[in-house]
Amino acid sequence: MKPVTPDAKLAAVVGSTPLPRTELTKKLWAYIKKNGLQDKKVRTQINADDALKAVFGGKSKVSMFEMTKLVSGHVS
Repeated sequence: MKPVTPDAKLAAVVGSTPLPRTELTKKLWAYIKKNGLQDKKVRTQINADDALKAVFGGKSKVSMFEMTKLVSGHVS
């Protein structure tokens, strides 16, 4: 896959080096799991910390599916 470059907000979570979208998703999930941000009751919800709130447009909670759409706006 063609590498994509994260913008500054997303780079705070996954790093600033260009990487394929699949790797970007893996790094994003690794960050979510490491910081315990997946909702305990509703497993499809992600609870954003400060770094992810910047990526999620200020939202404190998003679904996995919405997350994919929001992240797409932060790559070029």
